[in-house]
Amino acid sequence: MATQPRTLTVNDLIDERPLSGFQLTTILLCGAVLLLDGFDTQALGFLVPPISEDLGIPLPAFGQVISAGLFGLMIGAMLAGPIADRWGRKWAIIVSSIIFGLFSLLTAFVSTLNGLILLRFLTGLGLGGAMPNVVALSSEYAPKRMQPTLVPAIFAGMGGGAVLASIVGGALIPAYGWRSVFVVGGVLPIALALILIKVLPESLRFLAAKGADRQRISGIVRKLAPEAADAPLAPPPASERLEGMALKHLFTEGRATGTLMLWIPFFMNLLILYFILSWLPSLLRQAGMPVSAGITAVAAFSFGGIVGTLIQGPLMKLMGVFPAMMTEFFGSLALILAASVMFANFQLLMVITFILGITVQGAQGGLNVLAAMYYPTSIRSTGVGWALGVGRIGSIVGPLIGGAMLGLQWTPQQIFQAGAVPATMAAAVVALSTVVMGRRSPYRPETAPAPSAAH
Repeated sequence: MATQPRTLTVNDLIDERPLSGFQLTTILLCGAVLLLDGFDTQALGFLVPPISEDLGIPLPAFGQVISAGLFGLMIGAMLAGPIADRWGRKWAIIVSSIIFGLFSLLTAFVSTLNGLILLRFLTGLGLGGAMPNVVALSSEYAPKRMQPTLVPAIFAGMGGGAVLASIVGGALIPAYGWRSVFVVGGVLPIALALILIKVLPESLRFLAAKGADRQRISGIVRKLAPEAADAPLAPPPASERLEGMALKHLFTEGRATGTLMLWIPFFMNLLILYFILSWLPSLLRQAGMPVSAGITAVAAFSFGGIVGTLIQGPLMKLMGVFPAMMTEFFGSLALILAASVMFANFQLLMVITFILGITVQGAQGGLNVLAAMYYPTSIRSTGVGWALGVGRIGSIVGPLIGGAMLGLQWTPQQIFQAGAVPATMAAAVVALSTVVMGRRSPYRPETAPAPSAAH
């Protein structure tokens, strides 16, 4: 007796087929959002010295400015995740891009410390809202077997944005001043948002999990798999359709321990990341080096970040998730200690900074994809958003600690040595998570089948 053909779900269409041009374009658009996110977030690190000199604001006061922006990032991530899990990823990304573009543009006209603090907070709301939804949307269009490779790779956009900011800053600041960098960083995301309105699709997995209109789903399926546009689709599994408040589901059905084990390394790694980006240019300036040295340092760290995020997926496949993450965290610890010893040797410090960009930002890309794979579709934006939000607490604490150390007249070497503490704690938690949680660890993402021969 002939067997009936299997009725596919939306998940089957995405996971069991080769990656299509439509999916790749969607993922690249998510990467473009992160490119401009990285431009704005990381440009401030090398803009602090010229702003300080132009407006007469002492360097330690910029701890408040940096932390205000990061506080906005935290609030934006925590609010935008549940909103997107209720109403969709596309418009959350678009609105967030417009918000951070608009307030970045307005920062070009600020003249007071309080104005800087307010505008950086408002810019942070948009930046924080964009990232978890970009992670969710890209992971939901990537076949599950390719998520460990594709999702970290889009974070090359963050490093690329910082490199772009360094190039733009190096070209514009001598001629037009620091304000010109904020003009560019404001106009570009607004222009991208207008393009996204037309070309960015809503998440197909999200629409299926929410029981959206079949015609709306078919329109996207037609671009993804034209032959299946009019075929019957089975509903997604019950595990993808969680009802009620998304936040509570981060702690139900055995996810509570995994959620907490993700939050701690998010906190520690983002503390390290923003500590370096926020204060390395100022520490170099304090050591008597020119503003250009800070721009070079941000570029070196960011180029390393591009390399780290691009190799993160292959590294996790080659070494395994646990050994890869452990290698990166312990590598960060060793490099931070080395930087504190080699601080006076600028050329060697830039080599260490480049490699540190690989380990710190590669580990962050790995944590992002692990969070995306750990949570089901209906709470994915919330899960990623809250992990990033908790991580942003670390990114707020880092600049504040750096500012306090500067105020206490700590040397650059002493300040860098203090950065070894969070790297040690992050590595310890990754190890503890794997030992305690076994197969339910967030550091053991599910595997997915390879493309079916029928496709």
